[in-house]
Amino acid sequence: MVFNRSEYYISPEEYLEREKLSEIKHEYIDGEVYAMAGASDTHVTISGNFYILVHSHLRGNACRVYMADMKVEVEKVNRYFYPDLLVTCDDRDREFEYFKKYPCLIVEVLSKSTEGYDRGKKFADYRKLDTLQEYVLVSPEEINVECFRRDEAGNWVLYSYEKDDEVHLTSIDFHCPIKALYEDVNLPDIRNS
Repeated sequence: MVFNRSEYYISPEEYLEREKLSEIKHEYIDGEVYAMAGASDTHVTISGNFYILVHSHLRGNACRVYMADMKVEVEKVNRYFYPDLLVTCDDRDREFEYFKKYPCLIVEVLSKSTEGYDRGKKFADYRKLDTLQEYVLVSPEEINVECFRRDEAGNWVLYSYEKDDEVHLTSIDFHCPIKALYEDVNLPDIRNS
């Protein structure tokens, strides 16, 4: 069956208003909305650990960190996403109450159902954000953090962190032992250390 796109298209403004009242979160992709699934204990724990560490690091700084419920607008491609964590250091973002447009750092905790999308199309969309300096993917299955960092030429370079490494995020001058991100997570690598 073929659907007329105009029957289901909603404007970004309508999406933002509906999202304020919605009991579940939706991502917005070029006029269409997609419900988001709930997250696992591991996913939520890693996200929370990351938030606490980054929030502590940024305390007293002009940068702001947001977790899970703050949207990122990718205006160039007409998208709104809910990253697991985002940091903005741009004063222009203070005017937006329900979304941010100028993040320097975005973190996604992977899941089996979203990993391909997070690595592929979503990352391609995020790369349209001129202010984005780092995109971080965190594995919930093993101690592994991948940081894609934009270099001076605009290329995205992968920095990979594994067991016993220290994670370094240059966008906010953040350092922490990788195990701190996985605190209270039940993984074989953690149980055996």
